[in-house]
Amino acid sequence: MRVRIRTSAIALISVLAVLIASVVTMTAVGGGAASAASAPTLGTPVTIKVVGNHLVNATGQTVRLLGVNRSGSEYACAQGWGLFDGPIDAASIASIASWNVNAVRLPLNEDCWLGINGVNAAYSGINYQNAIAGYVKSLHNAGMAVVLDLHWNAAGTTLATSQQLMADADHAPAFWTSVATVFKADPGVIFDLYNEPHDISWSCWRDGCMTSGGWQAAGMQSLVNAVRSTGARQPIMVSGLNWAGDLSAWNTWVPNDPQKQLIADLHLYNFSQFNTQASWDQSVAPTAALFPIVAGEIGETDCAHGFIDSLMNWFDGKGISYMGWTWDAAGGWSCTNGPSLISDYSGTPTGFGVGYRDHLAALAGGTAATTTSTSRPVSTTTTAPRTTTTTMPTSTTTTPSSTGVGKAIVRYRVVNAWPGGLQASIDITNTGTSSIGSVSAPWSLKFQLPSGVTMSSLWNADWTTSLAGSSQSIVATGPSWHRSIAPGETWSVGYVLQGSAIPTSCSLNSATCVFTIG
Repeated sequence: MRVRIRTSAIALISVLAVLIASVVTMTAVGGGAASAASAPTLGTPVTIKVVGNHLVNATGQTVRLLGVNRSGSEYACAQGWGLFDGPIDAASIASIASWNVNAVRLPLNEDCWLGINGVNAAYSGINYQNAIAGYVKSLHNAGMAVVLDLHWNAAGTTLATSQQLMADADHAPAFWTSVATVFKADPGVIFDLYNEPHDISWSCWRDGCMTSGGWQAAGMQSLVNAVRSTGARQPIMVSGLNWAGDLSAWNTWVPNDPQKQLIADLHLYNFSQFNTQASWDQSVAPTAALFPIVAGEIGETDCAHGFIDSLMNWFDGKGISYMGWTWDAAGGWSCTNGPSLISDYSGTPTGFGVGYRDHLAALAGGTAATTTSTSRPVSTTTTAPRTTTTTMPTSTTTTPSSTGVGKAIVRYRVVNAWPGGLQASIDITNTGTSSIGSVSAPWSLKFQLPSGVTMSSLWNADWTTSLAGSSQSIVATGPSWHRSIAPGETWSVGYVLQGSAIPTSCSLNSATCVFTIG
């Protein structure tokens, strides 16, 4: 079922669009047309266009986007505690700019933008849209182009607390119609249609399909159409398959864009499947010969920068743009978890970030501050993608209807995994005919974590923790905005662990349950 934007948000989109068009007085992504490795300079209005297989600014000079991802706006709103994670003031933006950055990729959440699926109104709809528009303006004023990325999504009435196999047909076209309407007069914005498609075919990638999860994926073509239907003419980034690391068939399946403004989006990490130069020569170079490429995410998780040093040198030789993941110093982020480029918002680099910062400084012809770091050899080992899904044999158990909670299936799945930790989701699906929980007696899920594993955060529920021997016991209860789970509804509780373990001792409203895995 297609869920539309709330009426109040629709009424204000045109106001936002006019506001952005009237206040954007940007300095910017300028640049010499010299060599592929030269860094853009600042000074002219921010405008990015596609010409052939490269990007140009307002005066037609060839430029590259060399930037960072500013994560947080994809998850804080859905988790119900904010709009961004960390500061977005002038000082924090100046810290980003001090790294010779000329572009910022801003991950978005479709439910927060559209104001749907139970996101707290303080952090969704027009409030979220205003916050994003204001931050985009501030970044422009500091000389930076902005890539708006659909990062977290979910089909139907499920709250978007993670990324999926692909953009969903239920909401993604409406999301892009709305976003493009707001920003269509801003020439310094690029639209990144979907973060990291995976576990689908190239046909599904372009044209859509029914996913293994039983929901309809929106193909890239439909999202291009949604953007162009608004009259927006800006460049559009289209990520590859296999967690955006695979461009091998991108040229064959590329969507049609009447404006001829498509950019290939590529994500590469030291542990990804496509982490060798042989792979880049085979999969990336043919696309770079025909289309501009922006590597929307690059990084490594060993607290060093040997991999990205080699990767950036290869990109420089091909005239490819790139953006480091991620500029986030909140709790849990580090050079191994994330990975994060920084250890604080003044711009102090991590062991990984120092390599990125110094490389951009060298391209700009400057000298970076001296920071000791160890570079390791480039990894040639193929490992699992950065974001993984664990699939195990299914064991379906429902809570007995005699308990008064109705029937339910409780599913556990891994959403993201990294060395030393993971992000997981517990999905509670009410398969009965009566609600689980009520305003006066909210639903309550209890589970246990084994010794040595600790939970660092949990969202979409109120929660308490206690020790049961050497194990951590968690009780998650319905939050004030969602105390009951209606028949046919699925409510997802997300959390982050230090360590890796499947929870045990499941009970829902005191009735024993067994986790369905995967």
